Amino acid sequence: QVQLVESGGGLVQPGGSLRLSCAASGSIFSFNAMGWYRQAPGKQRELVAIITSGGSINYIDSVKGRFTVSRDNAKNTVYLQMNSLNPEDTAVYYCNADPGIDWGQGTQVTVSS
Repeated sequence: QVQLVESGGGLVQPGGSLRLSCAASGSIFSFNAMGWYRQAPGKQRELVAIITSGGSINYIDSVKGRFTVSRDNAKNTVYLQMNSLNPEDTAVYYCNADPGIDWGQGTQVTVSS
């Protein structure tokens, strides 16, 4: 089964940027879609952004205009460019596929001054 490894998180000040990467151990081309999720302390995991195999993209309202999802099928990697970060974006960020596979370890994003 394809395994996913997220990276790129860290501590950033409000208004800052981060670029997350999700590297797959195998091809992501066959999946219907790849998505970025996040889970904040005490909250349920939520889908933040999704990109289909055909290139269609959707975001939750709270990140529209600030986050950009992209994929590189040749590198089996999905990216999440996050700009204008605010403390409400603090969470562990995960990626997953559709259909779903085992979750990776995620990458912590902390937005704080």
